[in-house]
Amino acid sequence: MPKTDLKALSKKELGSFIKEQGIPAFRAKQLMHWIYEKRAESIDEITEFSKDLRERLSEKAYIRNLALLNRQISADCTEKFLFGLEDGESIESVLIPDKNRLTLCISSQVGCAMKCRFCLTGKLKLKRNLKAHEIVDQIISVSRLIEEGYRKITNIVFMGMGEPLANFDEVVEALWRMTELMKISKRRITLSTSGIVPMIPELARRAPRVNLAVSLNAATDEVRNRLMPINKKYPLKSLLDACRRYPLDPRRRITFEYVMIQGINDTAGDAKRLIKLLRGIPCKVNLIPFNPYTGSEFRRPSDREIGMFQKILLGGNITALIRKSKGQDILAACGQLKAGYG
Repeated sequence: MPKTDLKALSKKELGSFIKEQGIPAFRAKQLMHWIYEKRAESIDEITEFSKDLRERLSEKAYIRNLALLNRQISADCTEKFLFGLEDGESIESVLIPDKNRLTLCISSQVGCAMKCRFCLTGKLKLKRNLKAHEIVDQIISVSRLIEEGYRKITNIVFMGMGEPLANFDEVVEALWRMTELMKISKRRITLSTSGIVPMIPELARRAPRVNLAVSLNAATDEVRNRLMPINKKYPLKSLLDACRRYPLDPRRRITFEYVMIQGINDTAGDAKRLIKLLRGIPCKVNLIPFNPYTGSEFRRPSDREIGMFQKILLGGNITALIRKSKGQDILAACGQLKAGYG
């Protein structure tokens, strides 16, 4: 009989597995603590268990770990990790330092099916969804790798490879593991979506109330259709109506991400239309200057154009921040993730 991967089991499944082995139920809680908080790489590391119990458990089970294939460090100290999966596929995660924050950007799919025209990752075909444990294991693996530098991840963002809401069940399970088993505050987790409208209320109903970010990138359906094919199925009105109905905890806001592309969505008229679109939604706007890559059809606006756009939004009582792109020299910036496969 093949051994059971303990990380692949949900909290309930792990409890059932322990019971089936004739092991006292309280051991399941200890096991989850060692896997998700102490980040044990093997059953042998669980010193809270006797040697006999470890040997007995190792006969039936093991703890799988992501394989680190490559680690790159940018000139600005951003780090990119290429992880290998059991089936030979690979994913990337990015660690972003910013003052007193250390944010890990994680992937939810191998590749992406959204085909956003400004996104290098979007040029990959979707290979498959990640399992909940593969999503969570990015946090566990990076945490282990940075421990020697006495660093600790402070925030998690689902802004890596893939569309989280297109892998809904596994992402929801991963969110519960993060908040319940890893003890990560839901206020420090942000899920970004390109706008799969029916799943937005489902997220609020079934998952911990994490922060919601929406990749908007246009103020008209005409422009958004051109940039993001998903808009043809779920146009701006339906997307923003879902955002207006999304339940927010006190003092929380939805983040709208706006990749600025020269001559496409960066005019004063675009800014004024954006103000009207977002009226009545507690929100902030992250302005993300387009990150160029070889072969791209788009260009980055000038700093002056970006500053003008921000000024108009601020004048319309919209909180607007310009996000500084990091890790561009290692293709780790927003929209640039593309692991070493076709």
